Amino acid sequence: MIKTFLFASAACAAATPALAAEPAADLADQQLASAEQSGDIVITARRRAEDLQKVPIAVSVVGAEQIEATGAFNVSRLVQLQPSVQFISSNPRNTAINIRGIGAPFGLTNDGIEQGVGLYIDQVYYGRVAAATLDFVDVEQVEILRGPQGTLYGKNTTAGALNVTTRRPSFDFEGRAEASYGNLNFIQLKGSVSGPIVADKIAARISTSVTLRDGTLLNTVTDRRVNETSNIGIRGQILWQATDSLDLTLYADWNRQDPEGFAQNFVKAVPTARAVTRQFANLARLSNYTPSSIDPFDRLVDADSVLSAKNTHGGVSLLANWDIGPATLTSITAWRKWDWVPSNDRDFTSLAITPLVNNPSQQTQWSQELRLASNGQNRFDYVLGAFYYNQKINTQGVQVQGPFAGLWLLGPTVNAANPGLIDGLRSDNDIRYRNDSFALFGKLTWHISDTLSIAPGLRVNYDKKDGFYNAVVTGGLPNPTPAQRAIKNSVLQNQFYEADFSDWNVSGDLTLSWQATDTVLAYATYARSFKSGGINLNGVPTLPDNVTPNLDTATVAPEEVNHFEIGLKTQLLDNTATLNIAAFRTDIKDFQTTVVNNTVGVIRGYLANVPKVRSQGVEVDFTARPVERLNAYVNFAWTDATYVDFPNAPLPVELSGGPAGSPQFVDASGGRLPGVSEYALSYGAEYRLPAGSGEAYAGVDGSFRSDFSSSPTPSRVMNVEGYVLTNLRAGYRSDSGWDVFGWVRNAFDTRYFDFLTAAPGSTGLIVGQLGDPRTWGVTASVRF
Repeated sequence: MIKTFLFASAACAAATPALAAEPAADLADQQLASAEQSGDIVITARRRAEDLQKVPIAVSVVGAEQIEATGAFNVSRLVQLQPSVQFISSNPRNTAINIRGIGAPFGLTNDGIEQGVGLYIDQVYYGRVAAATLDFVDVEQVEILRGPQGTLYGKNTTAGALNVTTRRPSFDFEGRAEASYGNLNFIQLKGSVSGPIVADKIAARISTSVTLRDGTLLNTVTDRRVNETSNIGIRGQILWQATDSLDLTLYADWNRQDPEGFAQNFVKAVPTARAVTRQFANLARLSNYTPSSIDPFDRLVDADSVLSAKNTHGGVSLLANWDIGPATLTSITAWRKWDWVPSNDRDFTSLAITPLVNNPSQQTQWSQELRLASNGQNRFDYVLGAFYYNQKINTQGVQVQGPFAGLWLLGPTVNAANPGLIDGLRSDNDIRYRNDSFALFGKLTWHISDTLSIAPGLRVNYDKKDGFYNAVVTGGLPNPTPAQRAIKNSVLQNQFYEADFSDWNVSGDLTLSWQATDTVLAYATYARSFKSGGINLNGVPTLPDNVTPNLDTATVAPEEVNHFEIGLKTQLLDNTATLNIAAFRTDIKDFQTTVVNNTVGVIRGYLANVPKVRSQGVEVDFTARPVERLNAYVNFAWTDATYVDFPNAPLPVELSGGPAGSPQFVDASGGRLPGVSEYALSYGAEYRLPAGSGEAYAGVDGSFRSDFSSSPTPSRVMNVEGYVLTNLRAGYRSDSGWDVFGWVRNAFDTRYFDFLTAAPGSTGLIVGQLGDPRTWGVTASVRF
């Protein structure tokens, strides 16, 4: 089917007669070249090439030069340059990108819901956010759009989007190569080459990136370094300039990530509501267990399970642009595949408590987007689009309890009375999901005068989702008594259900912009957006019989978003500086997050809707080039992201594990959302001096994040302290195209956590994922 769509798209486009004088690809290249000469930044956030300072959207841009200079070769590192973006990843599958504190639930991934932040690479929507953990390959720039995006993009997103653009094929032969080496045996190799196949008709580009680094933790069980880096990516493009008005670009990529990693190490043990005999200190004593270190910054871990995270992405897409004179018709046909093969240690100790908790997944998606966008600037400019998206996910979950599971999960008393009851208890889960989505969307910009514009947008969306969940439990003590069966069911239980969700939704936005002067743009936006409902595919609570799934909890309602924003974009000091300010407020009804069943059956975490949350704040982006040799930037974000109404929040770890009949929820209304700092800042500067046939330079990039919550429910023991990171570089750049520089990341060896995790069982064990220590190295590159 996909081959048919690709062929049909190409054939239909190729059969179309030329109606314009300028080739579509050449026109885009000319706009980019003009922007480079003027110092303006061209973005395609509104599906047309525009000056960043003329676009009434809160958007930031990180260009290829900054990505290469700062070592921001993936989304995780990009976050250090963009204070409004949050990135949490306990492994590629369990990854979330949030903007302004919203986007995805905090915690383990659920196949049946969507991200609130869209990831687009060369205009293709990536349905699995695991792609965000891979390296950028030959990227031209990354646009970070903040706020709902639905009337210009194929897939609706409520929090924003990352729009990644790679370098295009060139009709002039060119190439670039880069090699880096650093401590921890860091090796990174990048290369690309582009040129004509048929002069002025067909051009190609092929690019690759390889990144290797030893792990930052030592596993004392295996005496191996873990949390290493092992990434490879290959990307190819063929551009066909079919006619003066028609161009087609075929993309293909393959990416693999295969580290021994994503271990979390001991941070602390805290009191919980469990009986003292069932808390960490006593259980560790009875197990004759001592953590490899009680100082997490010794960087020791004692994982007895195999650690691996094989993450493979690949796909093909065809982009066609047909300039029909007053407008350009664009078609994007894409097919992608994801394969996830993990091995985890989810008891976070060297004891065989839960030695196996893995969820291998396979995903395929294909999408078709058609857009018609007016050319030039007219009294009325428009973008009209249609989008279809199909996704299928199959997950084969497995969880196995080991010899120490009885002591740690049931407690000393119950375990002593029922020895071996849950040793070998195993759950094999078959999880299947299908999603079909169709949308019509459009944006009209009415230039009321030369300075005043109003731009309404509208989206009509239909989603259909089907889910299948089947957990089959085997093993443990054979022939249990009814009482023992009940105990086994409290740990792992058979469960089967099917669920579906379908819904139509109409949403839209309205933006008023005023170009007060050539260098000052003011705008105000209101957006009514949504995030599609979903299906719980991690299991659901049971009815009072403790067996039958409660199908009322099998689906979650859509999020309803009301977003308000005002902004100001200015150019100062004879256009040598820009100052952009945005203030926003986003209210979300039926926010999708993790809650607990507190009334009947097995207590189980699952996805449900929070009545209301709010994210509001102010963002400031400032760049300056006060003299020719110096450029600097400062980006600041104040974000107040809170639960407005959350009466049935899951218990924080310090209150969890109480006896039967004790409360199983708290009222978290007024508490802050997890993963987002109230204050965040990034800054940097580079100074250059002429030297020989080139220039010497030195640069600094830094970031600050204030403390943030690492628990879905605010917890006094699960806050990550704020931290400051500083990166330094210095080198020499020649006029002939080569560059050599040394770099130090986290120059002051700041000790910090990416996030904290409460281990299962309410024992009070807290583990964490450490941020990188100080690293250093040298990078050499050449362009030809």
